[in-house]
Amino acid sequence: MRSINQVRLNNGLTIPVIGMGTYSFENDRKTTENAVQMALKMGYNHFDTAQVYGSEPALGNALREAITNGTTEREAVFVTSKLWGSHHHDPVSALKRTLMNLGMEYVDMYLVHWPVSLKPWVFHPLPEEDDFEQLDMETTWAGMEKCLEMGLCRGIGVSNFSCKKIESLLDFASVTPAVNQVEMHPMWRQRKLRDYCRDHKIHVSAYSALGGPGNFWGSTAVVESPIIQSIALKHKATPAQVALRWGLSKGASVIVKSFNEERLKENMGALDLRLEENDIIEIEKMEERKIMRGEFYVNQTTSPYKTIQELWDDEI
Repeated sequence: MRSINQVRLNNGLTIPVIGMGTYSFENDRKTTENAVQMALKMGYNHFDTAQVYGSEPALGNALREAITNGTTEREAVFVTSKLWGSHHHDPVSALKRTLMNLGMEYVDMYLVHWPVSLKPWVFHPLPEEDDFEQLDMETTWAGMEKCLEMGLCRGIGVSNFSCKKIESLLDFASVTPAVNQVEMHPMWRQRKLRDYCRDHKIHVSAYSALGGPGNFWGSTAVVESPIIQSIALKHKATPAQVALRWGLSKGASVIVKSFNEERLKENMGALDLRLEENDIIEIEKMEERKIMRGEFYVNQTTSPYKTIQELWDDEI
């Protein structure tokens, strides 16, 4: 089994640079379990889930089975889950529920999924106008720090946070986020955010590292880009490998969701690819376009964000 490259975080933990995403509303539990077990055999040891994905029980089951039969050990896998908006008032209870779903004693990383607070009964990913509550990140982050203190997780971080939102979090945080997981790929390069996070020793983890093809909001524009395809041809690689290698070259870890055996292998091949300086220059010429814009978190009455620009603090 091949060991995956790791990056050291600001809390001393190491995070494997290629992760398997388990976000999937169309796949049943057994399909997810089989895909995770297949990924483990290929050398994947970083798995990303969230309570709202509904994949925690399947991921936990697959990992527990692999640990029991000796395929892996708990210490050898890095598991990330996320606090959904409806649990901002009580991250400790939310993480205890996640751990029950996973059948684990701790997760390696627990992230605030979005800078959005929802009413306690809202468990669907696309909130409606009357589902929002006032956001109080100070209370939320105190709860996240409590999770860490109690040993329910080994690290805490955020997801979908702009530079400005991290800056205001750092005003009151006792613990600096270890990770900011955001959309990042050759068509949404996040230069400003990467620079800011680097200056504050916060690791950037890239979701939709291929543009999210196959998701209801995703796009094939990244892998179909003539620039990406031309670089792939030159290196006898695939467009997906080029896109992932670009993310890795920027110091990010990349989360890729695929339950397909060939694509899982292909994604892992990004570790062997080396891009030339000229390839990176060509990628920098690509027109930028954010794919996951989060329009469903914006409204004029109940959301803290009246416009897309407010949600992303003009980083869009």
